[in-house]
Amino acid sequence: MNRSFFALPVECSAWMRRWVGIAAALCSAGVALSSFGEESSVVTASAAPDVAVSEESGEAEGLLGVHANAPTTDDGSWFVLSAEQLPHATKHTDHLAHFGPRVDGYNRYVLAGIDVAQNSAMDGGGYFTGITAEPAESPIGYALNLLGTELLEPPRTTSYCSGASYTAFVEGLNLYVLAQAGDGRYDPQRPANTSPVALDPLRAEAMRMQEPDGGRREDGIKFWGHWNDNGFGSQFALVQYSRMGGEVLPKNARPGDFMNITWDHGGGHSVVFLGWHRDAEGQPHLLYWSSQKSTEGMSDQLVPLSRIRHVKIVRLVDPQRLFSFDPATPVNRRVPGDKIAW
Repeated sequence: MNRSFFALPVECSAWMRRWVGIAAALCSAGVALSSFGEESSVVTASAAPDVAVSEESGEAEGLLGVHANAPTTDDGSWFVLSAEQLPHATKHTDHLAHFGPRVDGYNRYVLAGIDVAQNSAMDGGGYFTGITAEPAESPIGYALNLLGTELLEPPRTTSYCSGASYTAFVEGLNLYVLAQAGDGRYDPQRPANTSPVALDPLRAEAMRMQEPDGGRREDGIKFWGHWNDNGFGSQFALVQYSRMGGEVLPKNARPGDFMNITWDHGGGHSVVFLGWHRDAEGQPHLLYWSSQKSTEGMSDQLVPLSRIRHVKIVRLVDPQRLFSFDPATPVNRRVPGDKIAW
């Protein structure tokens, strides 16, 4: 395992104290971080919503840690879900347990990140957008942090689409770095000063979702500003800006990929892909997770492909670049979308 980007900063101690508390809950449940789904699916959160234990476990064993230490692969076939394979509910914390056994690599961390975010608001948390509103819109409804770096002081408890997908990405990175530092298992006896490396100030600031004074970070400014931009924000941020991701075609999409949708009527949506599905009449649909008004916040949603003009799908392929990307990298916003030819 490559440990070249880990160090021993004291700044991580508060972050690790939070994780020690979570580790106690993991131990009491009898589940290691690398064994999500062995007896249960365990959800943790950077802002410490209560740890949730899911009843849906199946036989998903060892889904994180060393078993997810590579980019997700696919065989070029469409990831189609039958009616029986659809999740049992739209608001749930079983994304890792449900989809993880059917996907390998880093996408499992993204699926776990969805569960972390959803666990903060099992009712969805509400949806709200309004740049000039008082209080202002909030990308996500809790105090999101990345490796101990505070990214957001939420002005509201609501969320919106790009904030939800970015949160799944950030929480996935938290779990990834933690698993790498512990060889896939969380060791509560490890001293705080052997915690994963904290981000350097330059990159930590680039990941923030607010300006230092608490004001809105405008579209196109640094990591979150690119992710939140109009158009294909996850492509701007992951493929171009940070080089942490790569594009995939719709037929190659796998659960945990990030997707930007352009609706046929105009407008767009930022989501995490979960699968394709044909209903009883044979009509093709897309299943994703995000935050939307129609579901009153964070939730899975199934929509007909007839509503979609085109998409852009991106997969996390190099999370280590979190520690080396250049915050001054320019982005080309003129990116063509992909048709869903299924």
